[in-house]
Amino acid sequence: MTRDPRTDEQAQAPGGSRTPPATDEHTVLNSGTYADLAAVGPYGVRPGHALITMVEPHPGQERAYNRWYEDDHYIAGAMAMPWIFAGRRWVATRELRLLRRPVRSAVARPVTAGCYLSTYWITEGRYDDHMRWTVAINRRLNADGRIHHARTHVFTAFHDHVATVYRDGDRGPRDFHALDHPYAGLVVEIIDAADADGRAALLRWLRDDRLPRRLAGSPAAMVTVFRPTPLPDDRMPYVRQVEGVDNRLTLLWFLQEDPRVCWTRCFTGLDGEVADAGLGRVELVAPFVPTVPGTDRYVDELR
Repeated sequence: MTRDPRTDEQAQAPGGSRTPPATDEHTVLNSGTYADLAAVGPYGVRPGHALITMVEPHPGQERAYNRWYEDDHYIAGAMAMPWIFAGRRWVATRELRLLRRPVRSAVARPVTAGCYLSTYWITEGRYDDHMRWTVAINRRLNADGRIHHARTHVFTAFHDHVATVYRDGDRGPRDFHALDHPYAGLVVEIIDAADADGRAALLRWLRDDRLPRRLAGSPAAMVTVFRPTPLPDDRMPYVRQVEGVDNRLTLLWFLQEDPRVCWTRCFTGLDGEVADAGLGRVELVAPFVPTVPGTDRYVDELR
């Protein structure tokens, strides 16, 4: 008979500590408050905000990190939180990371850092409510030994949604479907303008010119565009403060085929277009493929 470790009172939580017992200490207090909260505030389906986090497991920790994130943190540290309504994990093998540009990046140092990417949609208008919960729950997870510290946050930022551009107009999945639809790949593009005014001009150009032109006839079904927001002062100390709050845009290209198939055709020259338009500098173009939930697929291809 196969033993399910979750039923063993001595089972270890993925972060290394024993699973907290179901005692009064862990009983939810004032649970009736949930009914009150459900009756007020925004509850639409639009992804008004996003958490985008790119992480590098320390050498030798790749499998342990993946198991911790898959088995515990993706759920307890993200999807179980209020107002996150969709999530997806992505991975960049060594082959994929060697495609990244530019070689000298202000985001990833070196540009190949960051094997895993997690993306989450947060209900529009619920950013502050979600942030209060996420700071509190991560403190609790850390105290309970359920944080895997053998990792480096290469790029972790909450974002506000500013635009979505679709290849096929009103046909096909919408942006609120994007993290559930079985897309074959994702490309993260990060662009820095000179300042806040320059970012506004950059956004207009992307939305009205460059993205529709690049999407036409491509395997990318949509591009979502976000601007980063600062992390709270009481964030966990292992996550550094967000850079580029005033001048950066983060683009997510959702692909219907493996990015390696279309890389040369669709994603070369992006940095030159921005530079030629005089609107900023591309600081990262990075391809990913989706992880396979519950497995260690791709772990052996990271190094």
